[in-house]
Amino acid sequence: MTEAPRRSDATRATILEAARRRFAADGFRRATIRSIAADADIDPSMVMRYYGSKDGLFAAAVDVELDLPDLAAADPGTVGELLTRQFLVLWERPPTDEILLTLLRSAVADDAVVEKMRQVFARQVTPAVLRFGDPADAPRRAGLVVSQLLGLALTRYVLRLPPVVALTPAEVVAEVGPTVQRYLSGGSSSPPVQ
Repeated sequence: MTEAPRRSDATRATILEAARRRFAADGFRRATIRSIAADADIDPSMVMRYYGSKDGLFAAAVDVELDLPDLAAADPGTVGELLTRQFLVLWERPPTDEILLTLLRSAVADDAVVEKMRQVFARQVTPAVLRFGDPADAPRRAGLVVSQLLGLALTRYVLRLPPVVALTPAEVVAEVGPTVQRYLSGGSSSPPVQ
């Protein structure tokens, strides 16, 4: 016999879901504890009870695992496609879609959010990149991978540029995957500037 979830767990989950939606829509600065509580249909004091502060609630709302595929078992020539495909899954599936959208929108205006994004990508992307190419060059290559994928996110999910939005996931993987692959391997499509 399984035990029913405790009421406090359900309340915590309801608050978190409302916070993710509100932060995604309004960003960190404009979202308020009162608006999040109203969205969750609870008293604002309950938000404070469970999360302590707006900062604590935001930290919980944007806690994200990128769930990168096991790259050790992958064909090294397909890793760019694998990462690009996983990136699309994350951006197009709840709750990570709202979490990543919140991080991207909020990072533009808030240094604390910028630091959170740096931590997520440093902790999760850089180790994946270390498996390929020169380890000493991994931070540069990880930065380039992230610049490509966040640029894609900005144009597809925030700015919603019609030609980028119109691409199917398979087309995005076919177009962006080779660039990510090149960054992973450390290669360059053009000679270095002299």
